Amino acid sequence: MSNHIGAKPGEIAETVLMPGDPLRAKWIAETFLDDAVCYSTVRNMFGYTGTYQGHRISIQGSGMGMPSASIYTHELLAEYGAKTIVRVGSAGSIQENVNVRDVVIGIGAATDSSMNANRFAGQLHYAPVADYGLLRAAADLAANRDGAPVHVGQILSSDVFYGDSLDTYKRAAEYGVLAVEMEAAALYTLAAKFKARALTICTISDHIFREEALPAEERERTFADMVEIALGAVLV
Repeated sequence: MSNHIGAKPGEIAETVLMPGDPLRAKWIAETFLDDAVCYSTVRNMFGYTGTYQGHRISIQGSGMGMPSASIYTHELLAEYGAKTIVRVGSAGSIQENVNVRDVVIGIGAATDSSMNANRFAGQLHYAPVADYGLLRAAADLAANRDGAPVHVGQILSSDVFYGDSLDTYKRAAEYGVLAVEMEAAALYTLAAKFKARALTICTISDHIFREEALPAEERERTFADMVEIALGAVLV
């Protein structure tokens, strides 16, 4: 088995929620799962397995960015038998009507990364998309619950956190992209390769153009909406 996750066979469920932050993985496991057991502390990238409403669920941190997320996604799918992975993370809004604390569900993920260009040898501009069943379930759940406003649309997975220009984000916004994050395109691509289901649900932690940010003390309470939608969607 891998030396990045380091779990034993059978310790990881077929359904995995994947936050970037390992401490958020710990919080999700302790807050939402029954009988959660930590199966990995390798590189402090925590992983837990427990049950939610009687269903076995794992929570696995992925780190920041597509290179890190790709390692954990690949190993979950190729070595541990995961069949469903839902990224639950944060994103920056680039639309006026998508506000801090809102939730975004990603239909597809544009990207400025060269990972897929290299994967397809420059011969194909691959469009990574979510699993439709998960997407529909999450959107239906979001439409019939109280909580943060939810937007469904395209997101942008960027390789750059501190960039020198916002021009690319402005152009993406003109073409309807809702928000920017750093992992979804890799997740969707690898899920397609391994014939698994994948979805990305993000809480808007900041607005890139308005320089607004969610205070740190509010993040856990606000992120609960996103996690509840994700857990509901994987049970449908």
